[in-house]
Amino acid sequence: MRRVTPLELVARLADPPASRPLLLDVREPWEFQYCHIDGSLPMPMASVPARLAELDSARETVVICHHGVRSAQVCLFLEHQGFAEVINLDGGVAAWAAQVDPRMPQY
Repeated sequence: MRRVTPLELVARLADPPASRPLLLDVREPWEFQYCHIDGSLPMPMASVPARLAELDSARETVVICHHGVRSAQVCLFLEHQGFAEVINLDGGVAAWAAQVDPRMPQY
């Protein structure tokens, strides 16, 4: 499974819009409302199988959760569904807050 650190992701988000990865946030709605990385698509983990058609299997997709555990599970699921370009955000939004955006609320 491919992984990206928060600092590496910051650099990727500076790319031209057409080449930026999709940010797929698989936390629960209350978690997403509390804090999230701007531009993320909220899709709770349990809803991913039913919403698979909303995702592009060819697009590079960074999967995000609180600490990186749920997102790793979703990455494996997506890989088994034929998604070749899935990447887990190491440390999730907790690491993002610690390394990139200290103003982000933490829980």
